[in-house]
Amino acid sequence: MKITVDMNLCESHGQCVFAAPEVFSFDDDDYLVYDATPDPALYDKVVKAAAVCPVRAILVEGTP
Repeated sequence: MKITVDMNLCESHGQCVFAAPEVFSFDDDDYLVYDATPDPALYDKVVKAAAVCPVRAILVEGTP
């Protein structure tokens, strides 16, 4: 699985952080940071995080 976030679309709503805190977080300057190749066991959480993004900035490629 590979995650890509379009940072030009991302508006830092943080829904992904709530859905998959193991993968998504904010740095000290409130910019989104994420693990582009998370543990496959987190696949369901990552897919949910992508689905709840209000601007659809998260792309999940591949399967667990």
